[in-house]
Amino acid sequence: MLVALDIDGTLVTYDEVLSDAARDAVAAVRAAGHHVVLASGRSLIAMTPIAAELKIEESWIVASNGAVTARLDPSADMGYTLERVETFDPQPVLRMLKEELPHARYAVEDVGVGFRMTELFPDGELNGEHRVVDFEELWAGHVTRVVVRSPGETSAEFHEIAARLGFDDVTYAVGWSAWMDIAPQGVTKASALEQVRKELGVAAGNTVAVGDGSNDIDMLRWAARGVAMGHAAEAVRAAANEVTASIEDDGVVKVLRSLL
Repeated sequence: MLVALDIDGTLVTYDEVLSDAARDAVAAVRAAGHHVVLASGRSLIAMTPIAAELKIEESWIVASNGAVTARLDPSADMGYTLERVETFDPQPVLRMLKEELPHARYAVEDVGVGFRMTELFPDGELNGEHRVVDFEELWAGHVTRVVVRSPGETSAEFHEIAARLGFDDVTYAVGWSAWMDIAPQGVTKASALEQVRKELGVAAGNTVAVGDGSNDIDMLRWAARGVAMGHAAEAVRAAANEVTASIEDDGVVKVLRSLL
């Protein structure tokens, strides 16, 4: 089976804790011959330490909400090889967002390096090298992702802004109340995982996905067995086939053990 696992709020708590039970369950599922694929909104360089904690050295990995797909390879210089990188021109969406959210912080991802940003983000929110640049430098080239951080807005307001601006040439996912991720059009965790499924030769009916955020909705619908975490919002739970326990109760462990 292909088992796609979100990281934050699914495998790892919001305090960055990976429980022994979750670590052991992932190891057991892999030992049983299943493919465990980490699929996250995190950048690739923020995901590889989690893979290392799980002792996953050779596997596919889906980063940046599907914009970056890599294969972990201990013999590679960086410990992975890039398989697919989806990019877009961020200038139009950045200009529109700046009109709506002039005081927000903006960042674009440089794959394998870090982020260029208009202001530093709080510690721990973005990994890698952080380089503060002028707003116009954010569109110096095509990018995999735009990140918008605006604590003054709610999740609902972010959705309203996106709808009003008609984001039909990009894909966006609103995370916690002050955060929005914008990816190339049609790119989601699900679109990347479908490519991985085909590469692995796994039947569509042998797919499992576990997640808790709005950026997991497409992935949960894609999987033959989509499982939402118990603490997920109603829209996320509605997209799933079933709901497990919350992150506090190691809900992902229950799902993984059911595959053994």
